[in-house]
Amino acid sequence: MDKLLSNKVLAFLKLVRLENLIMIALTQILLRTFVIQKIMSETGAASELNNSLFYLVVLSTVLIAAAGYIINDYFDVKTDLINHPDTVVVDRIIKRRWAIMLHISFTFAGVVLGMYAALKIGYLRLAIFHFSAAFLLWIYSTHLKKQLLIGNVVVSLLTASVAFMPVVYEMGIMQKVHPDFISTHRLTILYSLKITLLFSLFAFITSMAREIIKDIEDYKGDKATGGLTMPIVWGIRASQLNAFFLLSITSLLLLFVVYNTIKAQHIFLSINNIYILVGLITPLISIALFVLKASHSKQFKRASILLKFVMFLGLCYSFIFYYC
Repeated sequence: MDKLLSNKVLAFLKLVRLENLIMIALTQILLRTFVIQKIMSETGAASELNNSLFYLVVLSTVLIAAAGYIINDYFDVKTDLINHPDTVVVDRIIKRRWAIMLHISFTFAGVVLGMYAALKIGYLRLAIFHFSAAFLLWIYSTHLKKQLLIGNVVVSLLTASVAFMPVVYEMGIMQKVHPDFISTHRLTILYSLKITLLFSLFAFITSMAREIIKDIEDYKGDKATGGLTMPIVWGIRASQLNAFFLLSITSLLLLFVVYNTIKAQHIFLSINNIYILVGLITPLISIALFVLKASHSKQFKRASILLKFVMFLGLCYSFIFYYC
């Protein structure tokens, strides 16, 4: 890994978490294409948000997220040198002044693009999403990351909000173009918000569990640098139980979705139900049990990676929603 990061291009991609940025972009693109637009089509509402404007929103979100990852690493060098010495980029491959310049540039570009998209739609107040995300990412990195719970909640809320952006912009422009949209397409709005809320809730709870698992993994470095994360304040065992509880709650909520589907369609072995049971609930329960038994940093890292993959599978449910 150390040799790979000696390449500045690879180091930069590691700094901005390329795989996470791809996940963010895919979240907005897939939810808009396979969920929101399907609902609008089925309820007789034609989308007014053109693709170029939508992809500006996606680019804005990605740039602000990249800026957040950069500033996070900028302020976390000492901790990372203890927890992940082989993967530290700032101060080793990319100088601190370049890191802060990249953060400022990406934040500025992301916020400006968000403002432009909001202005083109006709609701400048939509830009508050972009301003708020940039502000919260800065505050998280400088003050909240090593605090009990609040940092975890902020990251999880931001993760969940990514899923809400497509429906907010779609409904915003529809209301601007068609002033009677709310009254004539109430079903479209309610159904879109309901499904988007399910994706966001899944993203929020699994992200919260993953943040706790990462805090356990980073216990040594966080404690050495004065952190007050859950494992440090409440203990590792209590943190394991909290992560287990969150993953169990997610599994129960998904079971409730399966139950409602069976009740509505009177079919048990549908593709929808099989996907949720096999692709989401089973791995979530397995990870929950694994976290409960884990005792080494590498095991918690493995659990974190597996949970990220399950979050990706949750996003892929958009295909099931569209085709089934």
